[in-house]
Amino acid sequence: MLLRSASTGDRADLDRLMDAIYDDLHRLAMVHLRDERPDHTFQPTALIHEAYLKLIDQRVTDWNDRLHFFAVASQIIRRILIDHARSRGAQKRGGGAARVPLELQGIEAPGTDLDLLALDDALGALASIDERQARIVELRFFGGCTLEQIATLLGVGRRTIDRDWTAAKAWLHRRLSEADAQESPTRAG
Repeated sequence: MLLRSASTGDRADLDRLMDAIYDDLHRLAMVHLRDERPDHTFQPTALIHEAYLKLIDQRVTDWNDRLHFFAVASQIIRRILIDHARSRGAQKRGGGAARVPLELQGIEAPGTDLDLLALDDALGALASIDERQARIVELRFFGGCTLEQIATLLGVGRRTIDRDWTAAKAWLHRRLSEADAQESPTRAG
């Protein structure tokens, strides 16, 4: 009910929605920020507030349910984190770029941490091959959704999601390992 009324764009309804989901968004933001470098300038509250501003700025907000809302929020959080990493002057795959551990979501990264910009590039490449697999990774990693929730959100069977998740993890691992191997000579020099 609250999501439907908030989808009209009324500021008061959006504020009530934010009050209702603030704790969930805060947990989601903490997951993304807990393993960042110690001097990271983004705090969970700032990430939530920036995501909120982007959510209320959307022209069309026809959220079907709570899961759909968090799927949209996960896309927004991903964009904010990627934009923040780019604005910090990070070079492609290095230069102080934000690094996040993928093992938290079951993706085995080549090193202990992964450059967030490298992940964004890899997800873009994966989306050009298989959009659903890229969406599953985005919902799992940035949205904190379970595979069951993703199956519901995407309207496909759980076994399909399991297969796509396994394939996406393998593809990302290979892609990120290749990128890491290409970067290794520059790190040593």
